[in-house]
Amino acid sequence: MAEKVKIGLREVRALQPGETIYDAAVPGLGARRQKDSVQYVLRYRTAEGRQRWYTIGRHGAPWTSDSARDEAKRLLGEIVTGGDPMANKKATREAIKMADLCDQYWADVTGGRLLTKGGKPKKATTLKTDHSRLERHIKPLLGQHPVATLSRQDIETFMHQVADGKTARRVKTGNKRGLSNVRGGRGAATRTMGLLSAILTYAVEKGLRADNPAQKVRKFAENKRERRLSDEEYKALGVALLKAQKDAIWLPAVRAIQFLALTGWRSSEALNLRSREVDAARRTVALGDTKTGRSVRPLSKAAAEMLTPVIQTGAGVLVFPASRGDASMTGFRSFWDRVMALGELPGDITPHTLRHSFASIAADLGYSETTIAALIGHKGQTVTSRYVHSADAVLLAAADTVAEHLMKLMFKKAGDEPNASNNPASD
Repeated sequence: MAEKVKIGLREVRALQPGETIYDAAVPGLGARRQKDSVQYVLRYRTAEGRQRWYTIGRHGAPWTSDSARDEAKRLLGEIVTGGDPMANKKATREAIKMADLCDQYWADVTGGRLLTKGGKPKKATTLKTDHSRLERHIKPLLGQHPVATLSRQDIETFMHQVADGKTARRVKTGNKRGLSNVRGGRGAATRTMGLLSAILTYAVEKGLRADNPAQKVRKFAENKRERRLSDEEYKALGVALLKAQKDAIWLPAVRAIQFLALTGWRSSEALNLRSREVDAARRTVALGDTKTGRSVRPLSKAAAEMLTPVIQTGAGVLVFPASRGDASMTGFRSFWDRVMALGELPGDITPHTLRHSFASIAADLGYSETTIAALIGHKGQTVTSRYVHSADAVLLAAADTVAEHLMKLMFKKAGDEPNASNNPASD
């Protein structure tokens, strides 16, 4: 047996890979190095004489040599009275079901205690999607499975069940007459697997299991089909926008669709845009909280003219307000579907299609990937410096060229577009 010493920080740091030292003060307390980490362990014998190894925890917050020593004393007290800490730990692990783990994970992630790789809490939109995947796929299929015994085969079965539509159904939401259509499919299975893997990594960090079996499962390849509008579809979109105004569809929604077409922004960025973020004189928008962080975007003249009536009404108003209340436009997708129907446009055209189409048009016009990324806010290529407050002349010129081209595709001549000044927010 190794020589006993009083375990302290110096002794822990001096440990070599595979080496174990034992504490001189507390019988059985040891520290052993495994690759890049040191674990505090307790070696003891049960009342039946069986030798056990109990892992107290990894060196570092919260476990120090002193706190590990206190925990070892507590455990030895249990052992003296006939307890078996290792058996208790195993029983606790096996008792925790996946539904319990999901609830613990959700409490920590919504409480801001679990951060993304960028060191920030998850965004509300991401949380909404995650919650749907938890409640619609993970908990129904895996909720009653013990966390400790979940295997790679169990997870592969889960993935194929989601892909085959076993969880597909229509469920009521919290909104009046609201329905959620849970479809399943390979795409849903692959994306849900990402969340499941994060939850199991959380379980490893909490000491509920030793590994993450989801990391070993081969997922479906995501079949990303980048749809772009044809010239004829852009023309049909222009017709639809004009009809929408005449049919009294909520004008801010109509204008939001046109704005997305002219900028290539994400729909969430446009729908949450407030007038205080717009610098009309510099034709620049400073978005403080996008998918990729802070982002300064150039505005084409055409896009800036659409915002002018609203930004003059107040510092905090939404540029594209909802028909009721002060929150962002939750019914945008319904308005979108009505406008697309007016133009007899295919159902596979989504707001993201406008984003990809904008980028494709910009590429057709000869702009570089770096310029296009700055125009639409791609990760790693946005103008994100905290000291940058306006877009430069080159980006503004690029935004103008692309927007002018798109306006010609959508409308026969200038002035045919929906009336930007007809803004309910300024009435």
